[in-house]
Amino acid sequence: MRAREVNRARVAEMLTAAGIDFFTVPTLDDRSTAVAVREDARDAVFEALTADLGLVPGYISALASVSGAKERLEYCAGGRPITLGNAHAVRVTRFVADETESLVCGHEFGCVIEFWRVDGEDLVAPRANKVTTRVPARHTVVPVAQHRFTRLYSAYAALPQGVEPTVPSLPEFDCLKTGDIDFPIDVVYTWVDGTDPEWAKRKAEVQGTVYHEESASDARFLSRDELRYSVRSLHAFAPWVRCVHIVTDDQTPAWLAEGQTSVRTVSHREIFSDSTHLPTFNSHSIESQLHHIDGLSEHFLYFNDDMFLGRPIAPQAFFTPSGMTKYFPAGARIALGPVTENDTPVDAACKNNRALLERTFGRVISQPMDHIPYALSRSVMRELEERYPDEYARTAGSKFRALTDLSVTSSLAHYYGLLTGRAIAGSVQYGYVHLAHPELASRLAQMLLRRDRDAFCLNDSFSSAADIEVQNAVISPFLDAYLPVPSPAERVPSWPSPTAPTEELN
Repeated sequence: MRAREVNRARVAEMLTAAGIDFFTVPTLDDRSTAVAVREDARDAVFEALTADLGLVPGYISALASVSGAKERLEYCAGGRPITLGNAHAVRVTRFVADETESLVCGHEFGCVIEFWRVDGEDLVAPRANKVTTRVPARHTVVPVAQHRFTRLYSAYAALPQGVEPTVPSLPEFDCLKTGDIDFPIDVVYTWVDGTDPEWAKRKAEVQGTVYHEESASDARFLSRDELRYSVRSLHAFAPWVRCVHIVTDDQTPAWLAEGQTSVRTVSHREIFSDSTHLPTFNSHSIESQLHHIDGLSEHFLYFNDDMFLGRPIAPQAFFTPSGMTKYFPAGARIALGPVTENDTPVDAACKNNRALLERTFGRVISQPMDHIPYALSRSVMRELEERYPDEYARTAGSKFRALTDLSVTSSLAHYYGLLTGRAIAGSVQYGYVHLAHPELASRLAQMLLRRDRDAFCLNDSFSSAADIEVQNAVISPFLDAYLPVPSPAERVPSWPSPTAPTEELN
């Protein structure tokens, strides 16, 4: 989202240098910015814009007054932009790319200059925004926090400078709107490095308790460096996240920088109520304890390390402003009947969830959830643990996935939230790619080309060593191309200041 601020800052500097009064407007599109100027300043804006585009060429477009009309971009390197005319608003964009030029942020991240007309004692907007289309013509411009103008920022987000930037705007726009989310949101990952010899030794000591080959498959514990790229996706597409907690068996990703606070590791020993349940190699067990993370926000997203965000997304995709969580039912159905030894660990857990909820509420669940980041609340998970202590303890105590497991974070908590009035169904554009698919390379290439998924998952439950080698040759270039910009948590140089115009993302 730095591209968004680069374009806004450039326009703001241009208008300030030309002595043109303006104020920032909250647009309907979270990706773009907008500033308002008086309509009678059009000629002055035109002159300033012509000069500025002569210094740093860019694109300009007149925003169509007809909804749904295609926006036409014109490249300008100085001279009169032919699309300016009498347009009610124009978008000014410098395309911004990362240093590898594999990621380019286009016109949707540009800054719109709106020409507000005088109507008596008021200024009237030429298009809708999130608050009002009419403000006093005589007004006072004040600094307003950045998060008031897009859902892609948060007052709680971790910021390198420690203080949220402000933009010049009006007091009328400095308000908490009904659709805004005003609570912190964290992200939790569970992660393991299956190549760690000490971890492998601990795993081997309890190997005899496995009931299903998927429970102990090396593919389930393999680190392909997905976590690094998943964190990059948070940084690129969800800058509203406050803190990232990586839950591990006393392991630390090699790429994680020391001394930063936005991403932290959490040991299993810190969250398990009963230390005799450790060590564990059961994701269901670990997930059942996530609400014990010290300092975790009430509302959080749980990611497997093979889950990624695919484009800018607002927290409203996962939570309502009142704090309800959203869940994403899959098209599949849970098999009928009781748990049997032929069930996969996933199927067995779904059946156990169903039996528990039917016993309590008299309702039968039929759908598992898609592999989309799971929106959760600590209070719901805490209530589940208190209400079903035996089932919860049995899951926590299973060293590997077992026939008696509950799948708390991926299913049970969502349906329990629904049946107690704290969760609702949601919808996002989602992609799922199984790494064992024979057309893996073409599927990833298509995903990279389109970039039209809010979230996607690269899943692997059972691959051989030979499969993994072939898959990695495809996955690594894909992730490098899709998410090329390092996050501040990595042991590499971080982002520049967002207020300094630049043509690179890092």
